[in-house]
Amino acid sequence: MNPYALYLGGRDPRQVIASTPSHLCDFLHALGEEHADEPSAPGKWSVREILCHLADCEIVFAYRLRQTLAEPHHVIQPFDQGIWAAHYKCYDARSALAAFTAVRQFNVNLVDSLPAECFLKPVTHPERGVMTFGVIVETMAGHDLNHLNQIEKIYQIHNR
Repeated sequence: MNPYALYLGGRDPRQVIASTPSHLCDFLHALGEEHADEPSAPGKWSVREILCHLADCEIVFAYRLRQTLAEPHHVIQPFDQGIWAAHYKCYDARSALAAFTAVRQFNVNLVDSLPAECFLKPVTHPERGVMTFGVIVETMAGHDLNHLNQIEKIYQIHNR
């Protein structure tokens, strides 16, 4: 079972991934960049750090999607998000959002262009086992919703 599927609650993953950039933009605008570095609690990521993480993940998803289509049975390379996050201090929130948005649009265009059988193409994740191209898209959407919920909590803290 895909752990990110729980966040979808019946929503169409393709619609979620297409709409996430505008939701992130709305949150960043409403929150203001002056609050983008304030986490919801000690040890938690700020909105800026979440946006950096989403940009990183979108680059990873772009590669995973394309390799899954290109190879007979691609094996996904996991990554350690904590190690990647060590470099987030060099990025501002707007540039992270711009990177995420550009790569996401590239990915949405790809996903929307594919016939249904591509979504059944198998791929293996070393930690999660065999899944399909469609599960990668589902993971992208659930991952988005998880982090949108975190950003909403930060927004609510600053707007009480």
